[in-house]
Amino acid sequence: VQLVESGGGLVQAGGSLRLSCAATGVVGVINIMGWYRQAPGKERELVASISSGATTRYAESVKDRFTISRDNRRNTVYLQMNNLMPEDTAVYYCTAINVWGRGTQVTVSS
Repeated sequence: VQLVESGGGLVQAGGSLRLSCAATGVVGVINIMGWYRQAPGKERELVASISSGATTRYAESVKDRFTISRDNRRNTVYLQMNNLMPEDTAVYYCTAINVWGRGTQVTVSS
């Protein structure tokens, strides 16, 4: 199983980015897919997760700004990030089935 992330980059505060993560080498539908992030000097933290039945969970710091969604047929998960703030700067990792992607950098300038 491999997870391949895309969509990170540099954006100004108040801007938006959309992350994607495609799982390959999987048979069937993955139950839980999620996004974590790790900022310099900080521990990795959950950003959002979503079940195959579309039950979602968000960190308090991103509620009402970020939206997680998925395409079960493609085992792909998305993270729409709006109203980004400098404190959202981190490497964002996709995870599923105890596998982690390599991460994608998100940098928000003030």
